[in-house]
Amino acid sequence: MKYYSLRHQSPLVDFRTATITGQAPDGGLYFPESIPKFSADFRRELRSLSKATVAFNVMRPYVGSTIAEADLQRICAEAVDFDFPLVPVVAGVSALELFHGPTLAFKDVGARFMSRCLGYFAQHGDTPPVTVLVATSGDTGGAVASGFLGVPGVEVVILYPKGKVSPVQEQQLTTLGQNITALEVSGTFDDCQALVKQAFLDPELAQKRFLTSANSINVARWLPQQLYYCFAMQQWSAGAPAPVVAVPSGNFGNLCAGLLAQASGLGLGHFIAACNANEPVPAYLRTGTYEPRPAVPTFSNAMDVGNPSNFVRILELFDNDLNKLRAALGADTVSDADTVAAIRQVWERDEYLLDPHGAVAYTALRRYQAQHAGAAGLILATAHPVKFPDVVEPILGRAIELPAVVQVLQGRAKRSVPLAVNYEELKAYLM
Repeated sequence: MKYYSLRHQSPLVDFRTATITGQAPDGGLYFPESIPKFSADFRRELRSLSKATVAFNVMRPYVGSTIAEADLQRICAEAVDFDFPLVPVVAGVSALELFHGPTLAFKDVGARFMSRCLGYFAQHGDTPPVTVLVATSGDTGGAVASGFLGVPGVEVVILYPKGKVSPVQEQQLTTLGQNITALEVSGTFDDCQALVKQAFLDPELAQKRFLTSANSINVARWLPQQLYYCFAMQQWSAGAPAPVVAVPSGNFGNLCAGLLAQASGLGLGHFIAACNANEPVPAYLRTGTYEPRPAVPTFSNAMDVGNPSNFVRILELFDNDLNKLRAALGADTVSDADTVAAIRQVWERDEYLLDPHGAVAYTALRRYQAQHAGAAGLILATAHPVKFPDVVEPILGRAIELPAVVQVLQGRAKRSVPLAVNYEELKAYLM
């Protein structure tokens, strides 16, 4: 498998090079030269396969010969070594819970897969010491910090917006130490992301550090997210119509991976991009005009992205044809008030606790179902509710019980470096 830049000004590369470099030299995102098709045997036997076997079968065409087969099997098994239950919420709506990993967020799979790939490349070849430079709006940073903690030859630098991540998310970013450094930026996620992108394009900095990204712009972080949809279909009722899939969408890597799995033949139904007040994509689907905008802070903070990087990949997947895209993908915008109302209603009526991101997806799916009678579907529950106490605990009327992986962070000292929204300041730190 080769990968090309979506700016079409860089040479083709293999999976190893795409993973190590993150972005193409021309600043574009890498995209696979061809979309693998799931075999008839894989689709027929999917329900009986182990998670590790599913992961290996999905990822092998993308990795090609860059990782030995036995090592790729190990990497895949370790990346998905926790549960992904599909849980009924109400009639016609199930939640694929993606928060049972070490940092209670869906991004654990991609971070674990990528970290192990980079570790493999560092041990097999001439890969120089790597600095993983990543911006986070909430969960990416914690997953990356956990996934890369202690990996030889890799230093991790995480930029996060000051005061715009939850307490648990901040603990996961700032308390690990070792090879993990958190930079606390006085700005928004979009500011963090812009600083990271500028660093990757700086030739002087490139002489000092070998940079790569662990955001979903990196193919090793983005592509494994297809596995969620395979795990959902393993559990979807046999013989039932294909599910409508509502995906909480911020930087659009997760949704793009689902659409990629669909293009490979997984047999999913209609997709919904469930967005908060940050709605450049819903606006594009309505009007045909794409306009990035400053990020707006919301309760579903991991989706506070005004210029989603991965949307260009979605456009590529649909040949930049708006009509093709509209046929496969709808979008909805959900306010904070409607988010809280959904959490409250589902908890009080059904005793299922949504986090704000899951509540956005739930609301978008229920609105779709109101217009399409009988359409059963699923939402992706991307983060544990414990990460959002300010929203969830007033509804519960009590403190939410801390999972064990959060309890171990309590009392650890926060270690972060303050940073202005100033590229020269970031560059000086990295130099």
